[in-house]
Amino acid sequence: MKKLLVLSTALTTIAFAAQADVTVMSWGGAYGAAQTEAHVKPFAEKTGIKTTMTDSDNPATPIKAMVEAGNVTIDVASVEYADAIRLCDEGLLEPIDPASLPAGADGVAAVDDFLPGAITDCGVSTDIWATVFAYDTTKFPEGPKTAADFFDLTKFPGKRGLHKGAKAVLEFALMADGVAPADVYAALATPEGVDKAFAKLDTIKKDVVWWEAGAQPPQLLADGEVAMTSAYNGRIFNAAIGEGKPFQIVWDAQTFENEMYVIPKGAPNKDEALQFIAYATSTEGMQAQATQISYGPARKSANATPIMYKDGKTLMGPNVPTAPENMANALGSSFEFWVDHDAELNDRFNAWLAAN
Repeated sequence: MKKLLVLSTALTTIAFAAQADVTVMSWGGAYGAAQTEAHVKPFAEKTGIKTTMTDSDNPATPIKAMVEAGNVTIDVASVEYADAIRLCDEGLLEPIDPASLPAGADGVAAVDDFLPGAITDCGVSTDIWATVFAYDTTKFPEGPKTAADFFDLTKFPGKRGLHKGAKAVLEFALMADGVAPADVYAALATPEGVDKAFAKLDTIKKDVVWWEAGAQPPQLLADGEVAMTSAYNGRIFNAAIGEGKPFQIVWDAQTFENEMYVIPKGAPNKDEALQFIAYATSTEGMQAQATQISYGPARKSANATPIMYKDGKTLMGPNVPTAPENMANALGSSFEFWVDHDAELNDRFNAWLAAN
Protein backbone atom coordinates (compact mmCIF):
# COMPACT_ATOMS: atom_id res chain seq x y z
CA MET A 1 0.00 0.00 0.00
CA LYS A 2 2.88 2.32 0.89
CA LYS A 3 4.54 1.61 -2.47
CA LEU A 4 1.29 2.34 -4.28
CA LEU A 5 0.97 5.66 -2.43
CA VAL A 6 4.53 6.64 -3.34
CA LEU A 7 3.94 5.66 -6.95
CA SER A 8 0.68 7.62 -7.02
CA THR A 9 2.42 10.70 -5.61
CA ALA A 10 5.23 10.40 -8.16
CA LEU A 11 2.79 10.09 -11.04
CA THR A 12 0.85 13.09 -9.79
CA THR A 13 4.08 15.13 -9.65
CA ILE A 14 5.00 14.07 -13.20
CA ALA A 15 1.53 14.90 -14.46
CA PHE A 16 1.63 18.33 -12.78
CA ALA A 17 5.05 19.07 -14.31
CA ALA A 18 3.78 18.07 -17.73
CA GLN A 19 0.89 20.51 -17.40
CA ALA A 20 3.15 23.50 -16.62
CA ASP A 21 3.27 26.02 -19.44
CA VAL A 22 5.86 28.72 -20.07
CA THR A 23 4.74 31.95 -21.70
CA VAL A 24 7.50 34.14 -23.11
CA MET A 25 6.84 37.78 -23.97
CA SER A 26 9.07 39.44 -26.57
CA TRP A 27 9.05 42.19 -29.17
CA GLY A 28 7.36 40.47 -32.10
CA GLY A 29 8.48 40.73 -35.72
CA ALA A 30 11.79 39.25 -36.83
CA TYR A 31 13.18 39.28 -33.28
CA GLY A 32 10.28 37.37 -31.76
CA ALA A 33 10.42 34.94 -34.68
CA ALA A 34 14.15 34.39 -34.09
CA GLN A 35 13.61 33.64 -30.41
CA THR A 36 10.71 31.34 -31.25
CA GLU A 37 12.82 29.28 -33.65
CA ALA A 38 16.01 29.30 -31.55
CA HIS A 39 14.59 29.06 -28.02
CA VAL A 40 10.85 28.45 -27.70
CA LYS A 41 10.37 25.53 -30.10
CA PRO A 42 13.54 23.55 -29.23
CA PHE A 43 13.04 24.06 -25.48
CA ALA A 44 9.50 22.71 -25.70
CA GLU A 45 10.68 19.77 -27.78
CA LYS A 46 13.55 18.96 -25.43
CA THR A 47 11.66 19.29 -22.14
CA GLY A 48 8.07 18.51 -23.05
CA ILE A 49 7.04 21.80 -21.40
CA LYS A 50 4.50 23.64 -23.52
CA THR A 51 6.09 26.98 -24.37
CA THR A 52 4.44 29.83 -26.24
CA MET A 53 5.46 33.28 -27.44
CA THR A 54 3.43 36.46 -27.07
CA ASP A 55 4.27 39.91 -28.44
CA SER A 56 4.49 43.41 -26.99
CA ASP A 57 5.77 46.74 -28.30
CA ASN A 58 7.82 46.92 -25.08
CA PRO A 59 7.54 44.04 -22.58
CA ALA A 60 8.72 46.20 -19.67
CA THR A 61 5.40 48.04 -19.64
CA PRO A 62 3.06 45.05 -19.13
CA ILE A 63 5.47 43.53 -16.58
CA LYS A 64 5.06 46.53 -14.31
CA ALA A 65 1.28 46.57 -14.76
CA MET A 66 0.90 42.82 -14.15
CA VAL A 67 3.06 42.68 -11.03
CA GLU A 68 1.50 45.77 -9.46
CA ALA A 69 -1.98 44.36 -10.17
CA GLY A 70 -1.04 40.97 -8.74
CA ASN A 71 -2.08 39.27 -11.98
CA VAL A 72 1.05 37.96 -13.69
CA THR A 73 0.25 35.86 -16.77
CA ILE A 74 3.72 35.52 -18.31
CA ASP A 75 6.79 33.66 -17.10
CA VAL A 76 9.69 35.14 -19.08
CA ALA A 77 10.12 38.47 -20.82
CA SER A 78 12.74 39.97 -23.11
CA VAL A 79 13.55 43.53 -21.99
CA GLU A 80 16.16 46.20 -22.56
CA TYR A 81 19.11 46.33 -20.16
CA ALA A 82 18.11 49.55 -18.40
CA ASP A 83 14.59 48.20 -17.88
CA ALA A 84 15.98 44.98 -16.39
CA ILE A 85 17.95 47.02 -13.86
CA ARG A 86 15.08 49.41 -13.08
CA LEU A 87 12.41 46.72 -12.72
CA CYS A 88 14.74 44.69 -10.50
CA ASP A 89 15.43 47.71 -8.30
CA GLU A 90 11.67 48.24 -7.98
CA GLY A 91 11.17 44.66 -6.80
CA LEU A 92 9.18 43.67 -9.90
CA LEU A 93 11.45 40.81 -11.03
CA GLU A 94 12.58 37.50 -9.60
CA PRO A 95 16.32 37.23 -8.83
CA ILE A 96 18.31 34.81 -10.97
CA ASP A 97 21.23 32.91 -9.43
CA PRO A 98 24.16 32.79 -11.91
CA ALA A 99 24.95 29.32 -10.55
CA SER A 100 21.72 28.12 -12.21
CA LEU A 101 23.14 28.90 -15.66
CA PRO A 102 25.02 26.21 -17.58
CA ALA A 103 28.74 26.34 -18.20
CA GLY A 104 29.94 27.22 -21.67
CA ALA A 105 30.38 24.55 -24.31
CA ASP A 106 34.08 24.62 -23.45
CA GLY A 107 33.36 23.95 -19.76
CA VAL A 108 34.03 27.49 -18.53
CA ALA A 109 31.67 28.54 -15.72
CA ALA A 110 28.84 30.83 -16.80
CA VAL A 111 30.04 33.78 -14.70
CA ASP A 112 33.35 33.68 -16.60
CA ASP A 113 31.88 32.81 -20.00
CA PHE A 114 29.38 35.68 -20.26
CA LEU A 115 30.73 39.00 -21.49
CA PRO A 116 31.16 41.70 -18.81
CA GLY A 117 27.83 43.03 -17.54
CA ALA A 118 25.78 40.37 -19.29
CA ILE A 119 24.46 38.87 -16.02
CA THR A 120 22.63 41.12 -13.56
CA ASP A 121 20.76 40.39 -10.33
CA CYS A 122 17.50 39.72 -12.19
CA GLY A 123 18.47 39.31 -15.85
CA VAL A 124 20.58 37.27 -18.24
CA SER A 125 21.68 38.63 -21.61
CA THR A 126 20.38 36.89 -24.70
CA ASP A 127 22.32 38.98 -27.22
CA ILE A 128 23.90 42.32 -28.03
CA TRP A 129 21.84 44.45 -30.42
CA ALA A 130 22.07 47.96 -31.77
CA THR A 131 20.01 50.91 -32.90
CA VAL A 132 21.41 51.92 -36.28
CA PHE A 133 20.03 53.76 -39.27
CA ALA A 134 19.33 52.36 -42.69
CA TYR A 135 18.30 53.61 -46.11
CA ASP A 136 16.76 52.44 -49.36
CA THR A 137 19.56 52.02 -51.90
CA THR A 138 17.17 52.61 -54.80
CA LYS A 139 16.69 56.17 -53.51
CA PHE A 140 20.35 56.84 -52.71
CA PRO A 141 22.74 54.71 -54.80
CA GLU A 142 25.61 56.69 -53.29
CA GLY A 143 24.05 56.56 -49.87
CA PRO A 144 24.64 58.31 -46.56
CA LYS A 145 27.74 57.32 -44.63
CA THR A 146 27.47 59.22 -41.35
CA ALA A 147 24.93 60.21 -38.72
CA ALA A 148 25.26 63.80 -39.92
CA ASP A 149 23.95 62.65 -43.33
CA PHE A 150 20.75 61.45 -41.67
CA PHE A 151 20.01 65.05 -40.73
CA ASP A 152 21.00 66.50 -44.13
CA LEU A 153 17.68 66.97 -45.92
CA THR A 154 19.30 68.88 -48.77
CA LYS A 155 21.84 66.28 -49.80
CA PHE A 156 19.54 63.37 -48.96
CA PRO A 157 15.92 64.53 -49.34
CA GLY A 158 12.98 62.53 -48.00
CA LYS A 159 11.19 61.59 -44.82
CA ARG A 160 13.07 60.17 -41.85
CA GLY A 161 11.94 57.45 -39.44
CA LEU A 162 12.81 57.75 -35.75
CA HIS A 163 11.78 55.86 -32.64
CA LYS A 164 9.13 57.70 -30.63
CA GLY A 165 11.09 58.07 -27.40
CA ALA A 166 14.12 59.77 -25.90
CA LYS A 167 16.45 56.78 -25.58
CA ALA A 168 18.91 56.30 -28.46
CA VAL A 169 17.32 59.27 -30.26
CA LEU A 170 18.96 61.94 -28.12
CA GLU A 171 22.31 60.14 -28.25
CA PHE A 172 22.05 59.84 -32.03
CA ALA A 173 21.24 63.55 -32.39
CA LEU A 174 24.29 64.54 -30.33
CA MET A 175 26.64 62.27 -32.27
CA ALA A 176 25.24 63.63 -35.53
CA ASP A 177 26.04 67.09 -34.19
CA GLY A 178 29.67 66.15 -33.62
CA VAL A 179 29.71 64.97 -29.99
CA ALA A 180 32.11 62.05 -29.57
CA PRO A 181 30.54 58.83 -28.24
CA ALA A 182 32.71 59.00 -25.12
CA ASP A 183 31.22 62.42 -24.29
CA VAL A 184 27.55 61.77 -25.06
CA TYR A 185 26.26 60.91 -21.58
CA ALA A 186 28.25 63.66 -19.90
CA ALA A 187 26.59 66.08 -22.33
CA LEU A 188 23.09 64.66 -21.80
CA ALA A 189 23.53 65.04 -18.04
CA THR A 190 23.53 68.82 -18.51
CA PRO A 191 20.68 71.15 -19.56
CA GLU A 192 22.90 72.51 -22.33
CA GLY A 193 23.52 69.04 -23.73
CA VAL A 194 19.83 68.19 -23.72
CA ASP A 195 19.04 71.49 -25.44
CA LYS A 196 21.70 70.72 -28.04
CA ALA A 197 20.13 67.32 -28.79
CA PHE A 198 16.64 68.77 -29.21
CA ALA A 199 17.98 71.60 -31.35
CA LYS A 200 19.45 69.02 -33.71
CA LEU A 201 16.14 67.16 -33.81
CA ASP A 202 14.39 70.44 -34.59
CA THR A 203 16.20 70.51 -37.94
CA ILE A 204 14.27 67.47 -39.20
CA LYS A 205 11.20 67.41 -36.95
CA LYS A 206 8.71 68.31 -39.72
CA ASP A 207 10.02 65.44 -41.87
CA VAL A 208 10.00 62.68 -39.23
CA VAL A 209 7.70 59.66 -39.23
CA TRP A 210 7.70 58.30 -35.69
CA TRP A 211 7.71 54.54 -35.08
CA GLU A 212 7.04 52.60 -31.88
CA ALA A 213 7.46 48.87 -32.68
CA GLY A 214 10.62 47.26 -34.03
CA ALA A 215 8.81 45.75 -37.00
CA GLN A 216 7.79 49.19 -38.30
CA PRO A 217 11.07 50.66 -39.70
CA PRO A 218 11.62 47.97 -42.38
CA GLN A 219 7.98 48.35 -43.39
CA LEU A 220 8.28 52.14 -43.56
CA LEU A 221 11.25 51.73 -45.91
CA ALA A 222 9.52 49.05 -47.98
CA ASP A 223 6.39 51.18 -48.38
CA GLY A 224 8.42 54.23 -49.39
CA GLU A 225 7.07 56.25 -46.47
CA VAL A 226 10.62 57.17 -45.45
CA ALA A 227 13.92 57.41 -47.30
CA MET A 228 15.93 56.39 -44.24
CA THR A 229 15.11 55.40 -40.68
CA SER A 230 16.58 54.45 -37.37
CA ALA A 231 16.00 50.76 -36.66
CA TYR A 232 17.18 47.73 -34.75
CA ASN A 233 20.00 46.26 -36.80
CA GLY A 234 18.60 42.72 -36.85
CA ARG A 235 15.29 43.86 -38.34
CA ILE A 236 17.07 45.52 -41.26
CA PHE A 237 19.39 42.56 -41.76
CA ASN A 238 16.46 40.16 -41.96
CA ALA A 239 14.63 42.39 -44.43
CA ALA A 240 17.72 42.82 -46.62
CA ILE A 241 19.20 39.31 -46.48
CA GLY A 242 16.14 37.26 -45.63
CA GLU A 243 13.64 39.08 -47.87
CA GLY A 244 15.88 40.65 -50.51
CA LYS A 245 14.91 44.25 -49.72
CA PRO A 246 17.25 47.00 -51.07
CA PHE A 247 18.21 48.21 -47.62
CA GLN A 248 21.65 49.20 -46.34
CA ILE A 249 22.71 49.63 -42.70
CA VAL A 250 24.91 52.56 -41.71
CA TRP A 251 26.84 51.64 -38.56
CA ASP A 252 28.16 55.13 -37.81
CA ALA A 253 26.86 56.32 -34.40
CA GLN A 254 25.21 52.99 -33.57
CA THR A 255 24.05 52.58 -29.95
CA PHE A 256 24.44 49.00 -28.72
CA GLU A 257 23.34 47.16 -25.59
CA ASN A 258 22.43 43.81 -24.07
CA GLU A 259 18.92 42.40 -24.35
CA MET A 260 17.87 40.52 -21.21
CA TYR A 261 15.61 37.62 -20.32
CA VAL A 262 13.88 38.28 -16.98
CA ILE A 263 11.18 36.64 -14.84
CA PRO A 264 8.35 38.86 -13.53
CA LYS A 265 7.79 38.70 -9.77
CA GLY A 266 5.07 36.15 -9.13
CA ALA A 267 5.44 34.36 -12.47
CA PRO A 268 3.07 31.37 -12.39
CA ASN A 269 5.76 28.92 -13.55
CA LYS A 270 8.97 30.27 -12.05
CA ASP A 271 10.90 26.98 -11.98
CA GLU A 272 10.13 26.26 -15.63
CA ALA A 273 10.99 29.87 -16.49
CA LEU A 274 14.42 29.38 -14.94
CA GLN A 275 14.86 26.21 -17.00
CA PHE A 276 13.92 28.13 -20.14
CA ILE A 277 16.40 30.92 -19.47
CA ALA A 278 19.18 28.44 -18.71
CA TYR A 279 18.49 26.71 -22.02
CA ALA A 280 18.09 29.86 -24.10
CA THR A 281 21.24 31.55 -22.79
CA SER A 282 23.46 28.48 -23.11
CA THR A 283 26.22 28.45 -25.72
CA GLU A 284 23.97 26.47 -28.05
CA GLY A 285 20.95 28.68 -27.43
CA MET A 286 22.85 31.84 -28.24
CA GLN A 287 24.42 30.37 -31.36
CA ALA A 288 21.00 29.16 -32.50
CA GLN A 289 19.53 32.65 -32.16
CA ALA A 290 22.47 34.15 -34.06
CA THR A 291 21.63 31.95 -37.05
CA GLN A 292 18.20 33.62 -37.15
CA ILE A 293 18.98 37.32 -36.64
CA SER A 294 22.15 39.43 -36.63
CA TYR A 295 22.54 40.14 -32.92
CA GLY A 296 25.81 39.16 -31.26
CA PRO A 297 25.95 36.36 -28.66
CA ALA A 298 26.72 37.50 -25.11
CA ARG A 299 28.90 34.46 -24.28
CA LYS A 300 32.55 34.07 -25.25
CA SER A 301 32.03 30.40 -26.07
CA ALA A 302 29.18 31.25 -28.44
CA ASN A 303 31.49 33.60 -30.35
CA ALA A 304 34.34 31.11 -30.54
CA THR A 305 33.24 29.59 -33.85
CA PRO A 306 31.87 31.22 -37.03
CA ILE A 307 28.09 31.38 -37.24
CA MET A 308 26.18 31.22 -40.51
CA TYR A 309 22.79 32.77 -41.17
CA LYS A 310 19.95 30.32 -41.70
CA ASP A 311 20.35 30.72 -45.48
CA GLY A 312 23.62 28.79 -45.17
CA LYS A 313 25.47 31.41 -47.23
CA THR A 314 25.85 34.53 -45.11
CA LEU A 315 28.49 34.75 -42.39
CA MET A 316 27.02 36.53 -39.38
CA GLY A 317 30.28 37.91 -37.95
CA PRO A 318 30.50 41.08 -40.09
CA ASN A 319 26.79 41.76 -39.60
CA VAL A 320 26.63 41.97 -35.81
CA PRO A 321 27.06 45.21 -33.84
CA THR A 322 30.25 44.06 -32.13
CA ALA A 323 32.19 43.35 -35.35
CA PRO A 324 35.35 45.49 -35.12
CA GLU A 325 34.59 47.32 -38.36
CA ASN A 326 31.15 48.28 -37.04
CA MET A 327 32.46 49.71 -33.76
CA ALA A 328 34.51 52.61 -35.14
CA ASN A 329 32.11 55.30 -33.87
CA ALA A 330 29.83 53.24 -31.63
CA LEU A 331 28.22 54.06 -28.30
CA GLY A 332 27.48 51.58 -25.55
CA SER A 333 24.09 52.48 -24.08
CA SER A 334 24.45 53.55 -20.42
CA PHE A 335 21.91 51.76 -18.27
CA GLU A 336 23.02 53.84 -15.26
CA PHE A 337 22.17 57.03 -17.12
CA TRP A 338 18.76 55.83 -18.31
CA VAL A 339 17.76 54.37 -14.95
CA ASP A 340 18.35 57.84 -13.48
CA HIS A 341 17.05 60.04 -16.30
CA ASP A 342 14.44 58.04 -18.23
CA ALA A 343 11.36 59.75 -16.76
CA GLU A 344 12.57 63.33 -17.03
CA LEU A 345 13.96 63.00 -20.55
CA ASN A 346 10.88 61.25 -21.87
CA ASP A 347 8.70 63.94 -20.31
CA ARG A 348 10.82 66.53 -22.12
CA PHE A 349 10.66 64.50 -25.33
CA ASN A 350 6.87 64.19 -25.21
CA ALA A 351 6.46 67.90 -24.53
CA TRP A 352 8.78 68.71 -27.44
CA LEU A 353 6.87 66.32 -29.70
CA ALA A 354 3.55 67.95 -28.84
CA ALA A 355 4.83 71.48 -29.45
CA ASN A 356 4.42 73.08 -32.89
